Amino acid sequence: MAGGIFSPLGSCSELEKANCHPLVCLLCHEPYQHPCLLDCYHNFCASCLRGRASDGRLRCPLCGHPSVVRGGTGLPPVDRLLQFLVDSSADSEEDVQCANCDRRCTKAELDTMYFCNTCGQPLCAPCREETHRAKMFARHEIVSLSKRTKDIHKKCPLHEEPYIMFSTEKKSMLCINCFRDMQGESRAHCIDIETAYMQGCQRLDQAVMAVKELQTSTREAIVLLKAMIEEVRNSASEEEAAINSLFGRMQEQLSERKKTLLKAVQSQHEEKEKAFKEQLAHLASLLPTLQVHLVTCSAFLSSANKAEFLDLGYQLMERLQRIVKLPHRLRPAQTSKINSEYRAEFARCLEPLLMLSPRRSVVGSAGGIGPSLAGANILPGGQCSKTLMVPSCPDTGDKMSTGPMVRKPTMHRYISTKVLLAEGRETPFAEHCRNYENTYRMLQTEIQGLKDQVQELHRDLTKHHSLIKTEIMSEILQKSLQMDVQIAAHYSAVEMMRSVFEEVRPPRPGGTGPSDLCHACCPGSVPFQVWEETYQRVANEQEIYEAQLHDLLQLRQENSCLTTITKQIAPYVRSIAKVKERLEPR
Repeated sequence: MAGGIFSPLGSCSELEKANCHPLVCLLCHEPYQHPCLLDCYHNFCASCLRGRASDGRLRCPLCGHPSVVRGGTGLPPVDRLLQFLVDSSADSEEDVQCANCDRRCTKAELDTMYFCNTCGQPLCAPCREETHRAKMFARHEIVSLSKRTKDIHKKCPLHEEPYIMFSTEKKSMLCINCFRDMQGESRAHCIDIETAYMQGCQRLDQAVMAVKELQTSTREAIVLLKAMIEEVRNSASEEEAAINSLFGRMQEQLSERKKTLLKAVQSQHEEKEKAFKEQLAHLASLLPTLQVHLVTCSAFLSSANKAEFLDLGYQLMERLQRIVKLPHRLRPAQTSKINSEYRAEFARCLEPLLMLSPRRSVVGSAGGIGPSLAGANILPGGQCSKTLMVPSCPDTGDKMSTGPMVRKPTMHRYISTKVLLAEGRETPFAEHCRNYENTYRMLQTEIQGLKDQVQELHRDLTKHHSLIKTEIMSEILQKSLQMDVQIAAHYSAVEMMRSVFEEVRPPRPGGTGPSDLCHACCPGSVPFQVWEETYQRVANEQEIYEAQLHDLLQLRQENSCLTTITKQIAPYVRSIAKVKERLEPR
């Protein structure tokens, strides 16, 4: 009967579609045999539940709710109410024969059958009208067949006397002997059977109304949840479509920008290659001239006498000086590096699509304030940290809030600083970065510790409902205010270094006249390639410096939000403490 009893049941929607009969087991799909009632008020056959208990607990196959089972059988108690309905249903399916005319009634005619509780015999409708209307049957109790009194309910099993009373205290029927054996106080709770039946029907009607209200609310909740499931499905579809659409547009933009960048690279390549080839051709044509004049000088010195030397020598020397003074381009006029700024170009083409704005969330390293109360954020190093989130956070409102904002995130700044320090150059800026990283890490650790404390206190207050000492909140608030002063002082110190760093500028490449002269001819000039490398290094240092100011500003905003949260929680903590003081004397 209970084949496959250990296989899980289907979903609730499948059970709803199945339109299960109330007297049919959900596991074996057969009429109940010794139905057992679980703590979740689900019923199953005893044979279907046998062997499912473990460590004195039995999980409902339908909802998974654990039920405590006692005794050696490993089964919950038998549901007497459901067993009664099963037995009644079985009795109603039996063939019924009128005791007076021996007429058999079909199942469709069972509603027209009656039963005489006095005679203990069924009667058809005609016999009830013809025979049991006589005066001798006037005291007979005639009811419909479905409400006939079972033998077990007719007499008391202890005294073999008919039931005449009902005890509202013990919720049991009493015979005359049971009533006499009761204490005097208990007799006050006894009423006759008819009155008890009427009161029971009224109470049952009230319970049924409450269950109907719950049923209505449950159906409304099911409709709402189904609608929300559909909304979730539609929302997921819309989100997927939006992601695919945005990704497609990003690909198109990136593809177009890629073509433009490749054209720019090709253009730079052709331009530089043309310039280098022209310079190479000029130098290639200059070399034979120099070689001819060197040979001429050698031949002239070996063949000319003094008079010939004095006659033609100065002319040769003047020619050689003019050749040397000609503007020969011995050094490359430009670098061989092709720079298309492709990273910035790709970011610039994606910016209108993404419409990026700083996330407002309190995170461990670089974040702002978010819309929810709690969340998980990834910190540098791959650690996942629970962080506190608040609906809004006031601005700092001083010089720090008007400082230069950069797009470079903290992790990028951190990596750039490590690369700079790894180069091993002992410059004032490298020493500044070394000191900054140590101070920033210390401030960040302090604020993260305060955030963890506030997060823990918030969880204790809302989830665990535990009491919090007001002194702890005061200490956190005091530390937060101290951290604000420290961050502001460090920001001012870094800001003061701006004038020092701005004095360091790469010298521009020197030269006189319309064309650049070589470094050998003009010792005061700087080669273009060296100047460009110095300029790039200063630009990187400037970007790191601006990112340092931005991170300090972000750190102070986090601390300001932390102060706001602490001030919001503090009144609740004080009110709970006052209630505790009032309740302690009691």
